[in-house]
Amino acid sequence: MRPAGPPSRQGLYDPQMEHDACGIGLVAQIHGERSHAIVRQALAVLEHLDHRGAQGSAPNQGDGAGIMIQIPHDFYRSDCADLGIVLPNAGHYGVGMMFLP
Repeated sequence: MRPAGPPSRQGLYDPQMEHDACGIGLVAQIHGERSHAIVRQALAVLEHLDHRGAQGSAPNQGDGAGIMIQIPHDFYRSDCADLGIVLPNAGHYGVGMMFLP
């Protein structure tokens, strides 16, 4: 058991750097298994971060708060095939998301 009193410096932790903050949320599936349950958990975390201003200064904008998921390769491959686009193998391409006026 740790003795009572202020925390001491250990590893990368420095108690002088302590301050109040709302923080972030992280949900991860460390084995890379796809699951809708992990998406539901991440959305629950995001809902609980609403108090930190995750909707931004204007209610219709935002600060980028959201979730990141694996690229749904099978879905993309199917939709791209309908458009005559042949995708490289999974893991050999990236996806960009842009918000334009």
